[in-house]
Amino acid sequence: MQQALPKQFLTLHGLPVLMHTLYAFYRYSSTLPIILVLPEDDFATWESLCRTHQFTLPVTLQAGGASRYASVKKGLGRIEGDGLVAIHDGVRPLVSEAIIAKSFRLAAENQSAVAAVTLKDSIRQVDGVSTRALDRSSFRLIQTPQTFDVSVIRAAYDQPEDATLTDDASLAERAGLSITLFEGGYENIKITTPEDLVVAEALLNIRDRRSPQ
Repeated sequence: MQQALPKQFLTLHGLPVLMHTLYAFYRYSSTLPIILVLPEDDFATWESLCRTHQFTLPVTLQAGGASRYASVKKGLGRIEGDGLVAIHDGVRPLVSEAIIAKSFRLAAENQSAVAAVTLKDSIRQVDGVSTRALDRSSFRLIQTPQTFDVSVIRAAYDQPEDATLTDDASLAERAGLSITLFEGGYENIKITTPEDLVVAEALLNIRDRRSPQ
């Protein structure tokens, strides 16, 4: 993001990105337990932002690990009992209530539910100096939430860490779980580079105009 401040704390539409994400889950259910996994060094920044923005939603704060795998595993360790868990990127602030609801509904039926969208662009596979076109209809872009039966995803995270597995679905699949994809949303973008903030701001402005006054 070309900034010293972690991207989840950057201002978007008047609030830190992460607060938009948490509010999205609160709008889906005001009683949904939320475990917020952050680097321990960022706790003070987060608590300061909460005071500044009068953010009072109840969340369980958990120190993360040295990798995404370690952080998710620590978050899973804070869940009491069984049920379903939605694992979501803190920097996907535009996730809709409909997507969250569908992820829980499908995971209850299939033990997994992973948001994904079809590709809009053509793709090519690169092999050294040569490339070849691929059929984009056979591929999907994977998003979050990725929602699972708690006992199943806990068991998946008992496997050794593998840096080539970049999301929860990949780890669950290696553990033998069949992954259920469902249609996510093109608005459900991940804030990764500076232009993503511009796009997210524009999308939130559109939402404001559509919302009843």
